[in-house]
Amino acid sequence: MLPLVLAFGSGMGWGTADFLGGVSARRLPLVTVSLVSQAAGFTFLALVVAIRGEGPAGTDALLIGLAGGLAGACGLSALYRALAIGRMSVVAPTAALSGTVPVAWGLLRGERPSAVQLVGVGVAIAGIVLAARSPDHAGERNTTGLGLALVAAITLGAFLVLLDAAGRSDPMWGTLMVRTGAISVLGVAFLVTRPSLRMGGADAGRLGLLGMLDNGANLAFAYAADAGGLLALTSVLGSLYPVTTVLLARSVLHERLARLQAVGVVAALAGVVLIAGG
Repeated sequence: MLPLVLAFGSGMGWGTADFLGGVSARRLPLVTVSLVSQAAGFTFLALVVAIRGEGPAGTDALLIGLAGGLAGACGLSALYRALAIGRMSVVAPTAALSGTVPVAWGLLRGERPSAVQLVGVGVAIAGIVLAARSPDHAGERNTTGLGLALVAAITLGAFLVLLDAAGRSDPMWGTLMVRTGAISVLGVAFLVTRPSLRMGGADAGRLGLLGMLDNGANLAFAYAADAGGLLALTSVLGSLYPVTTVLLARSVLHERLARLQAVGVVAALAGVVLIAGG
């Protein structure tokens, strides 16, 4: 049960971070949002690793973590841009289709969840698809957001697979290297685009909180793998972050949620219950 709780917690953390990222990307350059938030998370995690005083268990977690950082940086950048130009309540659930990538990977490598849990996986994914259906036709603006959300789904799916692998080797060091890989990619993007780093205190605090939440979610997912969680299950729970993003967009930004989207959210939560109870 612990791996499932950790994975669910990671989904809630990622969902809140994505909401903050989308709001911030409407006010600040995308590269600035991504780089500053990732740097905040890296600084905190590096201090924790230094205080722990333990070296990496091996090179596997380091290399896998770096690869995960590359995938994660690309995925987050695409997601934040999509959230900035599209409807949060549509873009975020579409990006959550990333969960299908690690589910397929886990099943292919021999993981065998129970029948009830497999039903829960199907219900949860179906709920995500329903929640992704747009009730309106906002033209190019909405189409662009959805296209970027699909790019985010693919790259973030790869990120989940790599973070799971890094977590099984060394959760703390693996997550730190994920951050290192992400900052390396974003640093290059920063040098190329040279966006402004000027921001107010509220924006800086928001990005710092974003980095902490994203960092905590990464660690929770990595430790879910370390605790023996099945990737086919933990990835679905981690991919439910749109539920949090949708609810925050509804309550804070007053975005309208269509009836079918609401059904999708309920179905996704029902899938969580089946996975946990199976």
